[in-house]
Amino acid sequence: MPFRRFLAGALSAAVLIAPSILFGGPAVAAEVTLKVHHFLPPVASTHAKVIKPWADMIEKASNGRIKVDIYPSMQLGGKPPQLIDQVRDGVVDIVWALPAYTPGRYPTVAVFELPFMISTAEGTTQALQAFSEKHLKEEFADVHPLMFHVHARGVIHSENPVVKIGDLAGMKIRAPSRSIGKALAAMGATPVFMPVPALPQALSKGVVDGAVIPWEITIPLKISELVKNHLEIPGPRGLYTSVFIFAMNKAKYDSLPADLKKVIDDNSGMTMAKWVGKVWDEIEAPGLAKAKTTGTVRQLSPAEVAKMREVTASVTGDWIAEMNAAGKDGAALLKDANGLIDQYTK
Repeated sequence: MPFRRFLAGALSAAVLIAPSILFGGPAVAAEVTLKVHHFLPPVASTHAKVIKPWADMIEKASNGRIKVDIYPSMQLGGKPPQLIDQVRDGVVDIVWALPAYTPGRYPTVAVFELPFMISTAEGTTQALQAFSEKHLKEEFADVHPLMFHVHARGVIHSENPVVKIGDLAGMKIRAPSRSIGKALAAMGATPVFMPVPALPQALSKGVVDGAVIPWEITIPLKISELVKNHLEIPGPRGLYTSVFIFAMNKAKYDSLPADLKKVIDDNSGMTMAKWVGKVWDEIEAPGLAKAKTTGTVRQLSPAEVAKMREVTASVTGDWIAEMNAAGKDGAALLKDANGLIDQYTK
């Protein structure tokens, strides 16, 4: 009996101490925990279809040595425009953020937010990533960029119908970036700048009459329940997109051993941009389908698209002038961005 009690105790200890011996496979404790912070709710596609799958890839590829904890909806505090500073300062390890939320701070990357740059999210995201590796290292030197991407083409959503540029006159439209704010102003609208989580309340209280956002985000924000009219801008290039960065704290990245750095590297950059851009095109469909059941979806006529291009051309000219004033060749940067978009768009 004493031997049996000893054997039972030994087996119990083995279960507690070394489950991998009994069940197979190494039991590896996490050596590194990465905190990822972003501003959208868990139901948003960004969280569910990009950040969470990426976290799973990292944990699997590192054999559990890296653990990724995701904090949506600004759960770690602050406001969306503060995310870049949070990752720069090491308050968090990784963020998903918009450079445009800090106007003027990242002027070069704004070339992709100029009017009529976006083709598809897949093509433009890969073009942006390639552009970043050539032209954005200095601009984002205070963080470790994991990937840049864009969302699919922006759509004009409004309570009152917009069928021509003149219909925007006097309307207060939520704008995501300085460039698109200037484009809206050129078309007669009044741009109102705010992070996208503030949009539903702004629409319901009449702070804005509409917004330019892609179809994807209309589902978690319930935009189709707040406005009934939606205007797409057809053609080879859409009206606008926004640039996003998935960025890591430099010191945190530098502190990783070489093999774990490789795990991060193998799952970022162009490798990540390829699948993320494709995801952004695919996740547009539910928002469009929802809008068709609750309101009216229109497409701007070719004549009005041409007029829109003409009216907003000054925004691109202003950006080139600003780049030139900063000692950069704005026209050359624009040409390279356009060439890369053409190269990666299928």
